[in-house]
Amino acid sequence: MGIPAWVWFVIAAVALVAALLLLAADRTREGSRNRERMRWADLRGWQFVEEDERLAKQWSGGAIGYFGAESAVNVVAGSTFTSDGRRPVFVFDIEADGQIPAIVVAVRCNRVHQVLVELWLASVPFQRADMPELLGPVGQRYAFADDSEGARRVITQELVDAADGLGGDVGVAWLEGEWVLASAAPQAGPSRLERLLRDLGEIADIVDPFDEETASTWQPPAVPGGVAAEDKTAEDKTEDQKTAAESQPQSQA
Repeated sequence: MGIPAWVWFVIAAVALVAALLLLAADRTREGSRNRERMRWADLRGWQFVEEDERLAKQWSGGAIGYFGAESAVNVVAGSTFTSDGRRPVFVFDIEADGQIPAIVVAVRCNRVHQVLVELWLASVPFQRADMPELLGPVGQRYAFADDSEGARRVITQELVDAADGLGGDVGVAWLEGEWVLASAAPQAGPSRLERLLRDLGEIADIVDPFDEETASTWQPPAVPGGVAAEDKTAEDKTEDQKTAAESQPQSQA
């Protein structure tokens, strides 16, 4: 005896309602993420744009290549203070196949590194089609590079220790071009991203000691109706002064 047609109709209706509820939940989460990122950028006096299709294409390694990032959304652009000087930064969600698999945090150096170096947690299934050469374990991570000799000059014990301190929620950190980048879980909030920015700033100082004579004058592009990245809030300036005071003894050591 066959199943009545009305049963199939009910099943299809339930499936449709479930799909609509999931879609609504996804949109609610995305809207919440968008507002939270925008508030954070405003607090820091940084720029915010909802989407930049070109930004993610600046890089091909690390989480960008692993997830096949198609665009950058909820983008924050600004600069942050490190012990060796102020450095431009980006924070953005990568979008692939309509999903957001990770957040990317990027800190700019003043020099272009000629070798791509990726430092992956052993617990992450990091293999992809165009994977750089495996160099082996370094600290808590596995190192990959497109130039083994060049990478060995870059991967110092100081860099390994700093990478180990990034945390178990940072699947990969990598050096590409003039940038130090890392991926965070898509649910990471502003406080976690602030800490990750500070940690990447320390790595940038390790691989790219600051030189006043060659300091970069790069600034993020102006956002229509937005706030210039260097127009910092009083709270941001106070935080920078505090960070500078705390890092001073280390600079003199």
